[in-house]
Amino acid sequence: MSHLRSPGRKARGLIALTVTAASALAAITAVAGPAAAQGATPAVGASAVQAGQSCTAADLGKRHPFIKSTEVAPTITHFKGWYVTEGTTGSHSVSTNTQTSISVSVGLNGNIQGSFGSEALGMVGASLGLNVQVTYSSTSSVSDTVNWNFNQPGYYGVYKGTKKVTGTYGSLNCNRVLQGDGSWALKWIEGADTGSYTTYTALEEGAVRCQDKVPANSIMAKAQGLLDCGSPAATAKHPAGPVPSAKADQAKHDADNAAKAAKAAKAAQSMKATRAAKPAPPAALNCQSGVYRIDVPGKPLNWSAPLLANDGIRLRESNWTSAHLDNWRLCNVTERNGVIEASLWNWGNGGCATIPADIANLEQAYLTTAACGEDDLQRFYVYRDVPGSSNIGLQNKYTGSMLGHDRYADGELIRQYSSGRQDGTGTYTLTGV
Repeated sequence: MSHLRSPGRKARGLIALTVTAASALAAITAVAGPAAAQGATPAVGASAVQAGQSCTAADLGKRHPFIKSTEVAPTITHFKGWYVTEGTTGSHSVSTNTQTSISVSVGLNGNIQGSFGSEALGMVGASLGLNVQVTYSSTSSVSDTVNWNFNQPGYYGVYKGTKKVTGTYGSLNCNRVLQGDGSWALKWIEGADTGSYTTYTALEEGAVRCQDKVPANSIMAKAQGLLDCGSPAATAKHPAGPVPSAKADQAKHDADNAAKAAKAAKAAQSMKATRAAKPAPPAALNCQSGVYRIDVPGKPLNWSAPLLANDGIRLRESNWTSAHLDNWRLCNVTERNGVIEASLWNWGNGGCATIPADIANLEQAYLTTAACGEDDLQRFYVYRDVPGSSNIGLQNKYTGSMLGHDRYADGELIRQYSSGRQDGTGTYTLTGV
């Protein structure tokens, strides 16, 4: 006997969207559109960016996600054992306990700032035919009260639950590719950036008994597994109301321990990044001999490093006062699959370009310089135009975000954008000095 209430009646916080099997299949590599109301999976476009397709110089500073793996698991977020006796059937308002909390995240970003995270999660939802959250949300903020009509006496598990969706993503970037005939072309390639994501579907609520037949691997089955079926608490005479569940208590204990371990690991990672951002002995940089300006194509302004530690790299026009702050060298250069990885050392202040550790997870965090060290925040992927052109795009190794500027103006900060600047202002030229 099913006790699941129709998601159309009780699903909260999401708008139900219909995705046909055909459209879901077509959307596996599609690009997500604007987020739908209240964070549900957005509609996806038919024109997908795929590896091997042509791109242009304006795309060098952009990136798009593709989904590498997905895993869907039913998860109980709120639960309470509940006994209904003869004469107490009917409507009950049950205050459940939080069982586990799920938050939406993509890579470093737990707030889904910028378009990359929303685009990635939109693709996840479309590929699975599920409606998933594409903006930041957490099941811990959901009300724990379940109002339910019990029409038979018995031992019930009253629950709220969802499908937890996790997996990994990759990045498609525009870069030059050597073709079979010896010529070069700009194409979308699989970039070096990868990461993991977590999201969830619409919350369902219901009540299930030990003797109910429910679909395997369903949210209801997961809730049923938390009942102490066969225990004295479930089989003996019991007053109407809450019933302790040792299985549910143990599952909550395990979930709490896993959450604490994940939080500690994240804190350790953050501490490591913060320490790396503090002044440290200069890295043994092996710099190429070339000296470059990083110019806005066809215009006078270029990257200029800061004189003050609390300032950022800005667009400036080179002149006699520049004092080499507009001169950059590529150091500790490696190349993999045609993509350069390098540190950007500034001749004027002796520092290396970096995203500040304390704001590295933020969309539009500014670029600055710091004492050179062994730190992925100071490493950048350089995507290049075909030979003969000096156009490039730049991506931070640690955050995965592309670099660009919000508007062309003297003094404008260089910032990171999760998907890059879609108007092409993330494409620069590496001009030899």
